[in-house]
Amino acid sequence: MSNPFSYAGKRVVVSGAATGVGAALLELLADLGGPEVTVLDVKAPTGPHAVFLETNLADPAAVDVAVAAIDGPVDVLFNNAGVNATAGIPTTIGVNLLAPRRLAEGLLPKLAPGTAVVNTASSAGNNWAGHVAELTELLAIDDWDEAVAWTDAHRHVYESAHSDVYFFSKEAVQLWTLRWSAVARPHGVRVVSVCPAPIDTPLLADFRKTMSDRVIDWNIAQAGGRLMSAREVAMPLAFLGSDAASYISGVNLVVDGGFNAAMVTGQLDYSALS
Repeated sequence: MSNPFSYAGKRVVVSGAATGVGAALLELLADLGGPEVTVLDVKAPTGPHAVFLETNLADPAAVDVAVAAIDGPVDVLFNNAGVNATAGIPTTIGVNLLAPRRLAEGLLPKLAPGTAVVNTASSAGNNWAGHVAELTELLAIDDWDEAVAWTDAHRHVYESAHSDVYFFSKEAVQLWTLRWSAVARPHGVRVVSVCPAPIDTPLLADFRKTMSDRVIDWNIAQAGGRLMSAREVAMPLAFLGSDAASYISGVNLVVDGGFNAAMVTGQLDYSALS
């Protein structure tokens, strides 16, 4: 009987693999059978891979070039690339939402039945239900530039002391994951996401700028007292992309050390924020 966790003989696409979670994912995939991996990033990865396509994921034309360059069949698309709000609205909404959507739609004909689109979302997007009307309006916009303009014009929806375009983009990814799973189902393709808490990666410095050290450190304290590692995110990503998750679709898997569970059951200690 074959190992359902194995990636041996598979063909995989990973966006954002030069550092952080993507880099950890490359190492993990090598441990899980060494698939043929195509990486899309602005920087060349150092981890195990077969093909590197230099791709600016904030540019729709560059995304289209990458899609055309990828030969099928593809067994898993890992939409992993992401940026913080410090990158600005066009880049943040582009890299975090519009590029994953464009890659998934463009590669769908090349995705073999029984395969998966696995998105790296964020626990920062857990409040998507609070903006479902606005997010649905955004997701209905097919044109890239119009979607960027809409996001810029609707800052009043998501900008506050505790939220910014990063949060909104990840809310959109969570809702898109749920919605697009029904679109992909007739093609035999699963669509899922992993929603991590703060991770020990180079991007954390940007989050400290936008969210403050106090909020980040409080979040870490409430989720077990330590940051999660990039590999601890890569492992659920790899699981959801594997045959072991063959009946899992339309799911946003929260990976946060129990932070969300404590929040919804009223067990968080907010005293450090007062």
